[in-house]
Amino acid sequence: MAPIKVGINGFGRIGRMVFQSMCEDNVLGTELDVVAVVDMSTDAEYFAYQMKFDTVHGRPKYTVEVAKSSPSAKKPDVLVVNGHRILCVKADRNPADLPWGKLGVDYVIESTGLFTDKAKAEGHVKGGAKKVVISAPASGGAKTIVMGVNQHEYNPATHHVVSNASCTTNCLAPIVHVLTKENFGIETGLMTTIHSYTATQKTVDGVSIKDWRGGRAAAVNIIPSTTGAAKAVGMVIPSTKGKLTGMSFRVPTPDVSVVDLTFRATRDTSIQEIDAALKKASQTYMKGILGFTDEELVSSDFINDARSSIYDSKATLQNNLPGEKRFFKVVSWYDNEWGYSHRVVDLVRFMGAKDRSSSKL
Repeated sequence: MAPIKVGINGFGRIGRMVFQSMCEDNVLGTELDVVAVVDMSTDAEYFAYQMKFDTVHGRPKYTVEVAKSSPSAKKPDVLVVNGHRILCVKADRNPADLPWGKLGVDYVIESTGLFTDKAKAEGHVKGGAKKVVISAPASGGAKTIVMGVNQHEYNPATHHVVSNASCTTNCLAPIVHVLTKENFGIETGLMTTIHSYTATQKTVDGVSIKDWRGGRAAAVNIIPSTTGAAKAVGMVIPSTKGKLTGMSFRVPTPDVSVVDLTFRATRDTSIQEIDAALKKASQTYMKGILGFTDEELVSSDFINDARSSIYDSKATLQNNLPGEKRFFKVVSWYDNEWGYSHRVVDLVRFMGAKDRSSSKL
């Protein structure tokens, strides 16, 4: 069976990580064929440089070369990765004007951060693509799917624009999924994510009219911020809707974040019982999505961890009230770049398989 043809709109941090995840998982050219990447620049040499040398994730295990799409091209505008050719296309403010139809693209991974509204993302479909996966929280009624939690809700006939939620929701939702599935329940909960700085922040103090604190230098400050990640869990686990909220602290680390969920259970239990349930889930029905560790680990130990959420048993067991039956704290780590990007790839693969089985591709 021929690979699903994919285009990536936005070849920034997450767009590149998604592409590199495909390479690491050995699905490029087998299950997925990335035919084009879209960005403001079409300089393949610069993209190759960014892929070869990464401050956080290191050197790739695959070969990256460049070529010209035609003899008349002034500069190389084609990436050649393990022999697969990927055309670099100039960005357009209107997704409908991108050459998806001409290139035969089935799926667009929307990773610019600009077209997160369903109606705007549908421009890719007007441009010839069949489906769109947004690598961010979406608005306007787009279906939100978190792998390992609610992917079974995907409907090939009606879900043409799908959101992969946020990296933090992808960490929190698997934990909440286990808590609800194993009948601990959540009466109310507060989440805090200790989150590495990202490309949207400033290297030195700068202008940030809507979020004054967000304009402060990222690498030397702990910056309180908002997040919709906890509330978004209610979209994928309806029984928790309105019961969870949270906030973020942006901290001076370049990658890996950690979720602290404090919640009140709906029945009497113990942190030991919760710990055992999370461990069992990580080895069974949540394997590959939810991890488990009881070692003395710190954030850098989770760089390049492809799982969505790695439950920290030791940090959890050490930081709960002895004898408490309803009020608990759970701690879980996530590589907010690498783990999330793998879930984008997994979602495209899952949707593609469902679409083909229902003859939508």
